[in-house]
Amino acid sequence: WGAEVGERCDLAVTLARRGCGLEFIEHPEVMVEVNPMTSRTQVSPGEITLTLRPGAEASVVVAVQQLERYPVDLYYLVDVSASMQDNLDQLKKVGVALSTRMREHSSDLRLGFGSFVDKNVSPYINVHPSKINNPCSDYEVKCLPAHGFHHVLSMTSNMSEFTRIIKRQRISGNMDTPEGGLDAMLQATVCQVGVGWRGEAKRLLLLMTDQPSHLALDSRLAGIVTPHDGLCHLENSVYMKSSTMDHPSLGLLAEKLLENHIYSLFAVEHLQYQWYEVISNTHTHTYTTLTIINMSSCGEDTPDTDHNNQGVNTHTHLSHALTSHTHTPELNLEHTHSQEGPRQCGAEASEVDCSGRGVCVCERCVCERNSLGTVYGTYCQMDDYSCPYQREILCGGRGVCVSGECVCEEGWTGESCGCPVSTATCLLNNGLLCSGRGRCVCGRCVCDDHQHSGEFCERCPTCHSSCQSHWRCIDCHLSHGLSQRKMGHCNHTCPPLVVYVNDVTGTMGSGVTHESLTHKCHDSPKKI
Repeated sequence: WGAEVGERCDLAVTLARRGCGLEFIEHPEVMVEVNPMTSRTQVSPGEITLTLRPGAEASVVVAVQQLERYPVDLYYLVDVSASMQDNLDQLKKVGVALSTRMREHSSDLRLGFGSFVDKNVSPYINVHPSKINNPCSDYEVKCLPAHGFHHVLSMTSNMSEFTRIIKRQRISGNMDTPEGGLDAMLQATVCQVGVGWRGEAKRLLLLMTDQPSHLALDSRLAGIVTPHDGLCHLENSVYMKSSTMDHPSLGLLAEKLLENHIYSLFAVEHLQYQWYEVISNTHTHTYTTLTIINMSSCGEDTPDTDHNNQGVNTHTHLSHALTSHTHTPELNLEHTHSQEGPRQCGAEASEVDCSGRGVCVCERCVCERNSLGTVYGTYCQMDDYSCPYQREILCGGRGVCVSGECVCEEGWTGESCGCPVSTATCLLNNGLLCSGRGRCVCGRCVCDDHQHSGEFCERCPTCHSSCQSHWRCIDCHLSHGLSQRKMGHCNHTCPPLVVYVNDVTGTMGSGVTHESLTHKCHDSPKKI
């Protein structure tokens, strides 16, 4: 045709007018291709491919129906930092009950579980060698090491396995207040194979925390400047780039949630609601449902006569939020007690029935069973296991736990029964307690001053004997041959505390000899 490349793109009529034959004109028609594969989704067809020219139109028929076996994948992503101890205990109770309630909305429910704390580098964690493997070593409690994200359980329909995994979770610890929640969220989102997200399921990612999360650029405090690449970095279910890659930005997280068709939910305490509300509203296209839960009171609703329905209101409200497609600005699940008449299952100063460790039945507390020990008391306020531990043993194995305090066996005392009553371990062979220079505390000598040290305060590297202190005086007499004529000179130059003792008579005064002077110096450190 001889036209320039730029002149070859135009309307078909214009090209024909310019002399281009119709057989040489490419004019793609509107095409609608529907994937014939059926899927268990509420909307069908599940996949449509459209080929449209600018300004063209196409009509597509979409059918929406409620399916009996609508698949739902729910992934619990839980903050296991030390401040979440009480909430983690509640999750062990509520998590299983909530999942049971979810089955009312879907007969094809699968559950997964993961945990996070923060990046395991300073200043986010204490990097002292004793704290890396056990952040709670100061409290004689064994904790998990801090971690950016651990994928614990892939999607499963086995409720027994899910229950077992939740109940064996333990807390960890870190230094600063914000946690690495958003960093862990991104890994749980993009690690499709590891987590086990199903393509046909509605995907729900529930973040549970009591603190705000670190944002992009926060990692500069630790010298980490590499931006997050938005990829999966799980090896053996552990996030491997936590300490070398920055926290993700909100924009990157929003993009990955949208790309992977995941609805994010936040279960937070009231103090953190506003923080998470702001980040949710910043990126409203991220399928975000903000659910506010007072996690310390989850499942403590007024019980009805059916003991199997404990906490129905809480679980029902949350399950509705999980199965809703719409944005929920606030869902307040904090339980409020009826004001009609005095409360029968809680102490006056407490807003929680049965201390959060039992259920109220017929206006009396029925305390929970616990694998750690026995819970008892009018309001389930006492137990036989919430006492100090020593070397991971309750009351050091030398006492019993009563009302939160160790009652020690005979011969032992202290908060964790770790101190012997006897002072025998502080006695030297001569029977002198701590060499007369200290006190016996918890079976060990505590010296009275910093000069003395050693197991029995027997060492004093900086102390000097009288002979050492007054040797110049002794040397004065020796240099003059102990002559009577010059003794007065030495007496005036020697310290006034030094006296001279006759080795023969024992009387003070002159007449000393070289032998008696040196002999007395060695025998009597306080007199020369």
